[in-house]
Amino acid sequence: MSTWATVFLGIIAMATLITAILQVVLLVAAAQLVRRLGRFVDIIEQDVRPILANVSNIARDASRVASLALAQVERADQLLSSTVHRIEDLLTHVQTLITSTLREGNALMMGIRAVMAAIRAFQGRRRRRGDDDDALFI
Repeated sequence: MSTWATVFLGIIAMATLITAILQVVLLVAAAQLVRRLGRFVDIIEQDVRPILANVSNIARDASRVASLALAQVERADQLLSSTVHRIEDLLTHVQTLITSTLREGNALMMGIRAVMAAIRAFQGRRRRRGDDDDALFI
């Protein structure tokens, strides 16, 4: 073998050795990075777990509050509906009472007018009879 071939073969061997060393260093660095990322993920999970539990509690409480609010709104609606129905019944009853009272009052007034007309008619006959009696008396 020639000296140049030996030199180039030595350079190739050296480059292969440096490449192998760099690959081992990169593999060790990658393994350390993976371990650090694993620890970071564990820390994040520990920190996020209570937050997720609190969010779950908040969501449960919000759901409970919403259901209670819905129940209160339904009760208020029933109360308002019942009140409106009672007021309508009361107004109908008052209207019926007033209408019947006015009819009875109208009938009473017509009866009084009839009595007054009868009294006037009776007095009118008496006067006419009295006038007739006076004419006969003379």
